[in-house]
Amino acid sequence: MNIIGITMGCPAGIGPEVILRYFQQSPATSLYKTVVLGDLAVLEKIRNELGFTISITPWQPGTPLPEMTLPVIQLSSLPADTLKWGEPTDSTARAMVEYITKGVQFIKQGWLQGITTCPISKEALNNAGYNFPGHTEMLAHLTETTDYAMMMAGSTLNVILVTIHCPLSEVPTSISTKRILQLIRMTHNSLKIDFGIATPRIAVAGLNPHGGENQLFGSEELHTILPAVSSGHDEGIDVSGPFPPDTVFVKASRSNYDAVICMYHDQGLIPFKLLHFDDGVNVTLGLPIVRTSVDHGTAYDIAGKGIASAESLKEAVNLAAKISHNRNICNQMQKG
Repeated sequence: MNIIGITMGCPAGIGPEVILRYFQQSPATSLYKTVVLGDLAVLEKIRNELGFTISITPWQPGTPLPEMTLPVIQLSSLPADTLKWGEPTDSTARAMVEYITKGVQFIKQGWLQGITTCPISKEALNNAGYNFPGHTEMLAHLTETTDYAMMMAGSTLNVILVTIHCPLSEVPTSISTKRILQLIRMTHNSLKIDFGIATPRIAVAGLNPHGGENQLFGSEELHTILPAVSSGHDEGIDVSGPFPPDTVFVKASRSNYDAVICMYHDQGLIPFKLLHFDDGVNVTLGLPIVRTSVDHGTAYDIAGKGIASAESLKEAVNLAAKISHNRNICNQMQKG
């Protein structure tokens, strides 16, 4: 039985609420079970305030999972009576780090087959002394992973980012043929193994308007991106490009490609969120563990108001279970 752990994210954000809504709305499945790594009192607080009816029970790894309830691995004991929605503290920051750290530990110990993470505050994370840009970098550190990438996955469009959180002015010098080729390989392997696509088709976006227009608007397409695409193709990967960014996403959304490798954050995230604002999933490629995440932030402005959607969490948990299942099948085939 696959057990996917859901880390609660920042206790002062919308994580606790979307978790309650997910468990209240999602039908039981025989394919996988879910448990929450978080804080029982915080979940009870939001349940009582918003009128959810599902029962919440503590659970310990290795014991039977209760039915028709929300099982919680208790990893923090925050004073729920003084917790204020939308107002993170050093205590809530330390708690959200504990959820992530223990999630990785439980996967390594075999209690969980993957984790789906609810949103954390990067500012609160750093203010509390944890010097990571975000979830992805922390998970890479915890799993001793140096080669990893962020994919935004949806039913219509999948995008992978060469550069993530860096100023736009630094993008041209931050992309390299080596890094793009790494992502081509990583994307190919993930689509094949994790997503079960037998012959993945990958498109690579250019950097400049009109793909550089024969170097009139820039030469990165010719000197940096094209060599990586050519090398990937020589390795037997079905990869094409670089394509003008203003057309490649249209082709991908019409099922011509299974994924698009993008040069910078907004190049990929703008078309993705246009199509998958409510149901997008963040997947970390290259990790030895299964990790998916909701595609939204802590939303402190609406925390505790009862209007946060659980759609992204539902899709993220489903995808984590799918990836875990596909990896198990692949491992069994390799063992013969």
